[in-house]
Amino acid sequence: MRIALLADLHANREAVEACLAHAAQAGAQRCVFLGDLVGYGADPGWVVDAVMERVGRGDAAVFGNHDEAALLGPSERMSGDARASAEWTAAQLTGPQRAFLAGLPLSVEDGPCLYVHANAWDPGRWAYVRGTAEARRSLEATERRITLCGHVHQPALYQQAPGGPAIRFEPTSGAPVPLGGRRRWLAIPGSVGQPRDGNPAACCAVLDAAAGVLTFHRVPYDHETAADKVRRAGLPPRLAARLREGG
Repeated sequence: MRIALLADLHANREAVEACLAHAAQAGAQRCVFLGDLVGYGADPGWVVDAVMERVGRGDAAVFGNHDEAALLGPSERMSGDARASAEWTAAQLTGPQRAFLAGLPLSVEDGPCLYVHANAWDPGRWAYVRGTAEARRSLEATERRITLCGHVHQPALYQQAPGGPAIRFEPTSGAPVPLGGRRRWLAIPGSVGQPRDGNPAACCAVLDAAAGVLTFHRVPYDHETAADKVRRAGLPPRLAARLREGG
C-alpha cells in the first residue's frame, strides 16, 4: 500500500487540494494527516471537512497544537500571529468540525509506523524535533521502527542504527529512500500549508509500505490565491507573506 503523508495543512485549501491530487497521481491508496489541520490559513472549515470525509472512508489523522489552540485557546508560547489566527479560526468552526478535531488522537500506531504530530516521547506537550538529539529521544520512545511526524515546517529525515546516534539527512524531492535493514527512521514530510524553507511549494511524502520506500515531494500550487485569501480574511499580513516567500 502507498500512503500519502500530509502534515501541517494549516487551513490552506489550495495547497491541500494540490497535494491530494498529487497523492492520487502517485498511486496513494490512503492518506495520513499528521496534525495541524487549522491555524494560519483562511479555509479552516473546508480543510476540516475534507479531512473528516476522508477519515470516514478509512484515512487517518492526528491532533496538532494548532488544532488544540482553535478548541481551547492559544498557548502563551505562541507568537502574536499564531494567537490571532487561533482566535479567528475558533470563530469559523462549526460544532461538528470542532467535535471532529476534539476526537482526533495524539498518535496512531499502524504496523511498523507511528504517526504523531510533534514527537513520540510526549506527544501532547508539543516539543519539536529540531535536531539529532530530539530525533533520538523520539525514536527511543517508541517500539515502532518508522516514526512519521509534523510540527517542523521543513522536510527532514533521521536514521538510527541499533544502539547508535541519530543521523540527519536532507531529503531530495522525488528521490526514493529505502527504509530497509535494522535501522530506525524518523521522517518529517514538511508542511503542506505553510512551508518554511524558502520554497513556497507545498510539502508532502509518499510511503510505499510494501517496498519500504519513502519519497518526499514538493508540489507547486496557487500560493498567491491562498495568500490573498489570508489577507482578505483580515489575518496578520505576515501570514500571507510567508506563503509567498516559503518562509
